Amino acid sequence: MTDYAVRNEFQQRHIGPRDADIAAMLKLLGYDSLEAMIKHVIPPSIDGSNVLPLDDGISEAAALAELKAIAGRNQPLRSHIGQGYYATHTPSPILRNLLENPAWYTAYTPYQPEISQGRLEALLNFQTLISDLTGLPIANASLLDEGTAAAEAMTFCQRLSKNKAAKAFFASRHCHPQTLDILRTRAEPLGIEVVVGDEFQVEDASPYFGALLQYPASNGDVFDYRANIERFHQANALVAVAADLLALTLLAAPGELGADVAIGSAQRFGVPLGFGGPHAAYFATRDAYKRDMPGRLVGVSVDRFGKPALRLAMQTREQHIRREKATSNICTAQVLLANIAGMYAVYHGPAGLSAIARRVHGLTAILARGLATLGVSVEQKHFFDTLTLAVSDAQALHSLARTTGINLREIDASHVGISLDETTTPEHVEQLWSLFAGAGTQPSFAALADTRDALPSELLRQSPILAHPVFNRYHSETELMRYLRKLADKDLALDRSMIPLGSCTMKLNAASEMIPVTWAEFGNLHPFALAEQSQGYLALTEQLQAMLCAATGYDAVSLQPNAGSQGEYAGLLAIRAYHRSRGEAQRDICLIPQSAHGTNPATASMAGMRVVVTACDERGNVDIDDLRAKAEQHRDHLAALMITYPSTHGVFEEGIREICTIVHDNGGQVYIDGANMNAMVGLCAPGQFGGDVSHLNLHKTFCIPHGGGGPGVGPIGVKSHLAPFLPGHAQLERKEGAVSAAPFGSASILPITWMYIRMMGGAGLKRASQLAILNANYIARRLEEHYPVLYTGANGLVAHECIIDVRQFKDSSGISVDDIAKRLIDFGFHAPTMSFPVAGTLMIEPTESESREELDRFCNAMITIREEIRAVERGESSRDDNPLKNAPHTAAELVGEWAHGYSREQAVYPVATLIDGKYWPPVGRVDNVYGDRNLVCACPSIEAYQE
Repeated sequence: MTDYAVRNEFQQRHIGPRDADIAAMLKLLGYDSLEAMIKHVIPPSIDGSNVLPLDDGISEAAALAELKAIAGRNQPLRSHIGQGYYATHTPSPILRNLLENPAWYTAYTPYQPEISQGRLEALLNFQTLISDLTGLPIANASLLDEGTAAAEAMTFCQRLSKNKAAKAFFASRHCHPQTLDILRTRAEPLGIEVVVGDEFQVEDASPYFGALLQYPASNGDVFDYRANIERFHQANALVAVAADLLALTLLAAPGELGADVAIGSAQRFGVPLGFGGPHAAYFATRDAYKRDMPGRLVGVSVDRFGKPALRLAMQTREQHIRREKATSNICTAQVLLANIAGMYAVYHGPAGLSAIARRVHGLTAILARGLATLGVSVEQKHFFDTLTLAVSDAQALHSLARTTGINLREIDASHVGISLDETTTPEHVEQLWSLFAGAGTQPSFAALADTRDALPSELLRQSPILAHPVFNRYHSETELMRYLRKLADKDLALDRSMIPLGSCTMKLNAASEMIPVTWAEFGNLHPFALAEQSQGYLALTEQLQAMLCAATGYDAVSLQPNAGSQGEYAGLLAIRAYHRSRGEAQRDICLIPQSAHGTNPATASMAGMRVVVTACDERGNVDIDDLRAKAEQHRDHLAALMITYPSTHGVFEEGIREICTIVHDNGGQVYIDGANMNAMVGLCAPGQFGGDVSHLNLHKTFCIPHGGGGPGVGPIGVKSHLAPFLPGHAQLERKEGAVSAAPFGSASILPITWMYIRMMGGAGLKRASQLAILNANYIARRLEEHYPVLYTGANGLVAHECIIDVRQFKDSSGISVDDIAKRLIDFGFHAPTMSFPVAGTLMIEPTESESREELDRFCNAMITIREEIRAVERGESSRDDNPLKNAPHTAAELVGEWAHGYSREQAVYPVATLIDGKYWPPVGRVDNVYGDRNLVCACPSIEAYQE
């Protein structure tokens, strides 16, 4: 009889190799089953292959239906809460052609600029937007949210202020409350005192190295800060201004007021509320401070033909260079969201943005005038989009508003706040009046439509904005659609080919996982809406936390950290708070292996810990004897060990349980970096073999897309004794200790991970880990006769990634790791991770989602490249003029004069399979040195390109 049960095909859709391929791959490796191979990879001491208590996976249709029911429990009332979060219209061509387009959301961080020119141009547009609106010449490619951007500004001011004796940072009481909370969290481990007060009452600024002001103020006031800023400058303090971008189209720029730094959120430029994120923050500063700015910076360089080419500038991977001396642990951005915001500005242009701002402000002025006629006291004389009202019974007013589908901002028992936004209509204004009119006659909108604006005349913007052609051309849908397509065609993303980056896990972002992201039930909810209005999100987060506990062996999870770096930081803060709760505040030593990811030592320093580096042996494993010696040497001060498992070298270290025991025996806690969790889910669990806390990269193991370099989510799992010290938030039961501006961080992309786990189920997740390990070992075996595989486990196998050593080619042929990486572009591939964790090597991670055909295509490319190197070694090809040294090759070069000692065909069609689908890089090899010496961080004039 036919089985009419709904089939769950998702597992086999997610996993690339078919059964016959798996058998052939195992045969090459010398095993007759996946289980037999895995037993030779996972040390028996940590084998946890029977400990994934998750339900069986369900079909895509069933999972979407189940999640739709959960989403339906949210009640997205019309929000007038404001406080840094506003409803907005995402233009449909941006929604369809960018946010929902895998060419944009599956791309990796643009570390290889030649194959990233499209998204780099989009980010340069964003930087130019920010620079223009803030009146400051240098802006970065985005940060995580406004609150963390403010925290970065605080430490930035501390580093650069000439008032070196000062230990305090002033924060205006007019700042958003969530921003003040994050400042306190970040300041405490660093010994910084955050003083919250009224900036107009500060007569002596000498105690402060810096200050933060909000413009417009959180309560709605628009203040002229020029005298305040000058007062701080006279004390050699630097001043940061948190500014609303839409307001800046009408108001004088922070840079014109004298600010040294401007920070804020680009959320209201087309990015949905999403219960708090992901949203792109911005950071802009003066030219003199550009080399100290946190985060990423897109700049203009030239390629080898002298043609303008974009690239990430100095800050690209600062943490790996400076480690515990790094100025920030931020190694990501919110690229996808920054690109949406930038394209919102491109689509609307300067006139369109100003018109939106004038409309929002005009409606607010009409609202205020109507309220005055009703006898309601409006506390602001000058405002942009927000009013604070004095009322007799705030709670009764909130209750009445909610019955009509409206959320107002809660302030206190006698005040409420109202913020308007792009989506507000005259009918909405009239509905707000009705809340206050009672049985009386409410005002007529038409009668008040001629209301004058309420912006202070001395602060009206005089400087032009967005004069660059990019903001003045693409205003029809046809033009914008083609512009987005042109940019996407310049790039390589997962929709074109495998991205074999070790440590970064570029796995499939399945369409069914992505669909819920744009559901209104998830997108239209304000992060500070009442709990009864967010029951769907609360159910989603509770279920996801339980899923992640099951996958990791931990007892509790916080979803608040909105990047892996934030997860690291939250994890170390939990350890720090735990020691202090036990009266052991002196524990401040953090042991970190020398092979660790660069954010680890940077994070430890930010958490107020001292870093002690431990050695690795010749196989790349932690040197246990050295670890033991240093743990015992510092036993009275040992706070933590930060270790990545499987190791950064792609190996399951046999001694991990012993390592954890050594740390525990000496009073420390074990932080296991979850960057390589893709090799462990269903096979072993860090919470069961000695970990006390781990962060998880949901944008790696759990399928949230990288988005061209962000968004990411970095939740932490902890054992029960650390649970009381998970991040808090004003909206949560624990009020202190927020690390992100919203209580659940980037909540709107959590459905992606929920869908992945729900569809895969326990068995599917375990099989995914097995196939990730199989694919990596298959590549290692196919390449080992051409390239030495640098590290393997005790049985000659790797984990989910392998490192191939190419250092010897520098002497034998003059070929460098960069040459190989750029030559791979000619084959249509993104390079593996370069020179990490070992300089001059390539770390390859194929993920379980890649088919055997794609693995073979990559291996064939690498083998062909090896043959090209051999040709140089044999003297058959020039050391200075060969396909690797000149890679990548552009179409323009192909049709021009050809002076190379190898053929055009070898240059661009080195293997026959490329003829059917060739990727053409838009620029030649980018000159990094030129770019760092000649930073151009905003769109150059069109004349510069013509030159």
